Amino acid sequence: MYFLLKKNFKKFSFIFVLVVMLFGLTINNNLHSKNVEGSVYNFSFKSIDGDNLPLAQFKGRPILLFNSASKCGFTSQYTGLQKIHEQYKDQGLIVIGVPSDNFNQEPGTEKEIKEFCMVNFNITFLLTKKNNVIGNNAHPLFQWIDENYEAKPKWNFYKFLINKEGKMENFFSSMVTPSSPELIESIETVVN
Repeated sequence: MYFLLKKNFKKFSFIFVLVVMLFGLTINNNLHSKNVEGSVYNFSFKSIDGDNLPLAQFKGRPILLFNSASKCGFTSQYTGLQKIHEQYKDQGLIVIGVPSDNFNQEPGTEKEIKEFCMVNFNITFLLTKKNNVIGNNAHPLFQWIDENYEAKPKWNFYKFLINKEGKMENFFSSMVTPSSPELIESIETVVN
């Protein structure tokens, strides 16, 4: 009896995972069919140094936006995100990291965050001041993304790829590394 339950559980688990994966793929494929008011270029951040960072200055350029944290198991993704910045900046891609403590893994001040990123990862892409990325107090851009695309960070290092029209092209979970083929293919699509 135990053997049969174990065997059926394995089959069920496989089918469940397959259905979840297929459902996840179809969600991303529907992004282009949405008629979304406004664009990311309507929003502004404060840079990690406190300067105004209006996204309108990047109008017509694609943006890779992600939420970050210094004490996260995915923090090493800074290395790959820096490589993306270096590889695609001449093709117009803007990379913006948004530090957030929503998942209790970014306790530092802006000065500490910037120093951590510079010393450990030699970051040269843009970083914003610390922001909420989920909940009622989320930065207005993250609220707009969630309201229009039903996408929000479920953990640190969620990546949101914005096309040249200021609309979301695709989004990727923390598990999708900066060197993953699906992210690179999407970036290639928006920079061309």
